[in-house]
Amino acid sequence: MDSKNYLVKIIEKRRKRVSNEGHALGETIPSERRIPPVPFIRDPFLICEIKRKSPSKGNISLELNHLDQAGLYGREGVQSVSVLTEQDHFAGSLADLTGIKEKFPHLAVLRKDFLLDKKDIDVSYLCGADAVLLIAAALSGKELREMYQYAKSLGLEALVEVHSPDDVKKAAGAAPVLTGINCRDLETFRIDLAHPLSLRNLIDWETTLLFESGIHSQEQALFALSSGFNGILTGESVVRNPGLIKQYLTAFSLQKCDFWQRLYARKKPFVKICGITREEDARHAVDCGADIIGYNFTESKRRVDPALPEKLRDLPVLKAGIVVAGNGKGLDPDAKRLLEKGILDVIQFHGSEKPDECYKMAFPYYKAMRIKDGSDIESMGLYRCPRILADAYSENAFGGTGIRIAGELVSGIREKHALWIAGGIGPENIREILDRYKPELVDACSKLETSPGIKDHARVAQFIKEIKSETVL
Repeated sequence: MDSKNYLVKIIEKRRKRVSNEGHALGETIPSERRIPPVPFIRDPFLICEIKRKSPSKGNISLELNHLDQAGLYGREGVQSVSVLTEQDHFAGSLADLTGIKEKFPHLAVLRKDFLLDKKDIDVSYLCGADAVLLIAAALSGKELREMYQYAKSLGLEALVEVHSPDDVKKAAGAAPVLTGINCRDLETFRIDLAHPLSLRNLIDWETTLLFESGIHSQEQALFALSSGFNGILTGESVVRNPGLIKQYLTAFSLQKCDFWQRLYARKKPFVKICGITREEDARHAVDCGADIIGYNFTESKRRVDPALPEKLRDLPVLKAGIVVAGNGKGLDPDAKRLLEKGILDVIQFHGSEKPDECYKMAFPYYKAMRIKDGSDIESMGLYRCPRILADAYSENAFGGTGIRIAGELVSGIREKHALWIAGGIGPENIREILDRYKPELVDACSKLETSPGIKDHARVAQFIKEIKSETVL
């Protein structure tokens, strides 16, 4: 399927089905509702999905038995189940919904489909749904409001799903009790875990926030829950690996860290000033508008005295601890202690740490990678953190070299990932980088110094001024 027309084609196909088969889509549905609706928003608010295939992933589990899967979810402690009823692209049916609700009346069941009018909601109600999905991108503002109010009048919850700022504007007219933000781009299929964080800042009504799609590990679940979301909806990952359910449920009780939420509340492009070793440099960077300052905990001339972050713990800026922890080195003890005390907000892994190692050592974190060629760009996608900082490759050092990444590699990164970039960036070339590559975050160190660890205040001010004059939405 042409991804650019993904939503349009599915809706066109569904309209044809409804025209030919009616809103029951050829299924025999009850003439009246047999089981009263039960509350859909429950604690912990983990929704697991009955999902056999999708346009983006193809076949996931065509042989999946909906009753067996729903029973498994219930036994694992899941209280809310999403049932895909779209036939052509997701291999679901209304019979799945009816069967699950009749066998497991205690489970709260969401009908997940591309619903287009009130008759769709009537059918959902009769089949036993406790909640319905309303996709803002598929409806006009008026349609969304009317369908939302109608669902609520029947005693159903309505999950209003948004993907874009325009969707948020539509949803605001209904001010739904339950709002889902999907991190899948409906045009490109690309998953961007940080996308919901930007959209949540546009929501100005009181609502329960649901993080949809893209969750495949406990650390990603914890990322969502630490970023201001109240619940998670996941499908493919738990169908393929039901063992993840307990990990996801455990994430609700783990300590939450708000680094990502606080970062995405700031205006883009983000600015990180790294290699801070002096109080006056840290305060100057903050005064100029830096979003993050970086303290280096590696063996180098820029290694920070751990007393400095403690002294500056109340400085109004995000603080990153830069570590090299791969090859069995483990997390630097000073960085670990300061992260646990909340003095550091995030760890930047800048060594040869493997994707499975990072979360075991620290949370929250992001990975910095030295990009040498296209294979490194492919490897970026193996990490589970929402962003990767791309740095220039050097055989002799992990960062701080003053070397720039080759332009063709930067372009290659932008095709697949939001661009966080470091390496050889300073006042003399930042304008060209901004204009050419539109980075989301720029990280600078050596080009802003008079000597290692000593910042040139004039260059720092000029550098940040150039970046903050940008407007990236």
